[in-house]
Amino acid sequence: MIKNEREYRITVAQTHKFEQALSQLDTSQGPSALHPLIQKAQRDALQSQLEELREQIAEYESLRSGQQAVISLNSLEELPRAFIRARIAAGLTQRELAERMGLKEQQIQRYEATEYASADFARINEVARALGLRVREDIFLSNSQHPSTEQLTDLVQQTVAAYLKKVG
Repeated sequence: MIKNEREYRITVAQTHKFEQALSQLDTSQGPSALHPLIQKAQRDALQSQLEELREQIAEYESLRSGQQAVISLNSLEELPRAFIRARIAAGLTQRELAERMGLKEQQIQRYEATEYASADFARINEVARALGLRVREDIFLSNSQHPSTEQLTDLVQQTVAAYLKKVG
């Protein structure tokens, strides 16, 4: 995941290097000392890496442009990355978020580098407030087998209504 402009620039540069390497593989003429299966594996590996980098760039650009209004989570474990995405979507740098919170930029960098592992619950709440996040939670209790169709329908309707209110 790209977390800041520096990482974005590095990822874009890496993307160009992978594109050049693929182009060289595709245009190389003559016999190769490598077995065709190994050549194919090399190409597939480069292509896979390139696709992953492009996905990261697309996600960062999408967040930065404000195209995303809602970040959905399936578990609390996804919350740290959601905070990073929310900061990017808000157009804030790590420094600007730190200033809003009265912290040093390095502290936000550490939080994001470790996905907020050292942040306590009070700090997590501060980050959410500083980002202006509105969080709507649903907790499915472990003693219930599965949410009912009625509960899921209600949840979907609430989510759609909240989204339409936000973008409308």
